[in-house]
Amino acid sequence: MSTTTSPSFTPKAIIFDLLTALLDSWTIWNASTPTGTAADGRKWRERYLELTFGQGAYAPYEALVMQAADDVNLPRSAPEALIRDWPNLEAWPEVGDVLSRLRKKGYKLGVVTNCSREEGNMAVRNAEKAVMENEQRNFRFDAAITAEESGFYKPVLQAYHAILPELGVSADEVLFVAGSNGDVEGATEAGFKVVWHNKIGLPKKGQAEPLRESRTLDDALKDFM
Repeated sequence: MSTTTSPSFTPKAIIFDLLTALLDSWTIWNASTPTGTAADGRKWRERYLELTFGQGAYAPYEALVMQAADDVNLPRSAPEALIRDWPNLEAWPEVGDVLSRLRKKGYKLGVVTNCSREEGNMAVRNAEKAVMENEQRNFRFDAAITAEESGFYKPVLQAYHAILPELGVSADEVLFVAGSNGDVEGATEAGFKVVWHNKIGLPKKGQAEPLRESRTLDDALKDFM
């Protein structure tokens, strides 16, 4: 699934959603449920997304994960397993190659994530590790901001804009790579151009249209590679 619109600009920075655009967090959420199924994992994850995208100011990430589990009648063992296994998050297969190629093109690369500082830092390291495993050399994002550090959850404007000073760019110089449907709308409203890496085929939300939508990261970014 992909839609194509020729980009009319060259971004100075490309900013990624972390937990859906770069990392396969769906699998670990599914595995953390008692049944280990996508049906239970997705129901829980979608409730969590509803909570965070409606939260605004930062509240402890782990508390929202637990609240979402309670709301869909999952036992506390589910969020406990998720936090325990968090270090096992893996990047999507194409991530290492894509980030390597984008770095060589000269873009500044950043991450904005609806996560705590601790969990966010672990997840960022896992995305960076995908590049190092691909190229056998060191790789670090130019900047990474968690909801705990910005004080806000996406789609609040401040959650997206907190990273801009660290990258030395303005909103109109950014391409944002969304992983969820809510991020397409939120990042667009924040003044970013957006492409959507819609790995699992989420339905569209709102009126915002990405420049391109695809099931793979490299195809979503093909006009900027």
